[in-house]
Amino acid sequence: MDRNVIAKIRLYVEHALGQGQSVPVSREQAHYLFGVMRLGVGAQVLLFDGQNGEWRAEVVEAGKRGGTLVVSEQTKPLQMPPDLWLIFAPIKKARTDFIVEKSVEMGVSRILPVQTDFTNAGRIQRDRLQAHAVEAAEQCGASYVPDVAEMVRLDRLLADWDKSRQIMFCDEAKVASKPTLPALASPWAVLIGPEGGFSPAERDRLQRLTHAHPVSLGPRILRADTAAVAALTLWQHQLGDWQ
Repeated sequence: MDRNVIAKIRLYVEHALGQGQSVPVSREQAHYLFGVMRLGVGAQVLLFDGQNGEWRAEVVEAGKRGGTLVVSEQTKPLQMPPDLWLIFAPIKKARTDFIVEKSVEMGVSRILPVQTDFTNAGRIQRDRLQAHAVEAAEQCGASYVPDVAEMVRLDRLLADWDKSRQIMFCDEAKVASKPTLPALASPWAVLIGPEGGFSPAERDRLQRLTHAHPVSLGPRILRADTAAVAALTLWQHQLGDWQ
């Protein structure tokens, strides 16, 4: 394998990676690699499996319905994101996709859609959102793919909540002020409300939780997808791996 050739394509695979490992290419991956990107035998790609970092591999078989890659060397160790979850109420399809994609880029370890009192979306397609998370990780250089959970009701999620995980509760009704978070050495979650905001009952419950910390995201009401990016930026700046 010519190591001077730059591998420009990153691919997530569900196979444990290691030096000399042979990795089969699925039909969908073959279409992308050999049909769309026009790669052939001898081409190099970067692979990651979410557990063993990033690896360089060479195409040794290329066909319309499949192929084979052989792993040669590790190019990047596994880089885990901070122990940060994003909890959000799904909105319109394209904007929900945006939230999932950007949360992966911003560095979260788990994504939890929730049904709130004012959530408009009745259900989600978890497999489709998980696929978006994979694509975002492939494109942004991440070596870990956050799990997208099935949607649950917010009240049920809070009832079973592990109180050791702090919650940054983005409250659109809070008077605008410079947001601050306690520097606690513990896992965290960022909670974004739906387009209609939290209901009075939800807001009251959250405000009574000792492990929930309400913050304002500024003097203007943000769209839910904008709020997710703003909130994750705030958390990363104050407590995450952007410091």
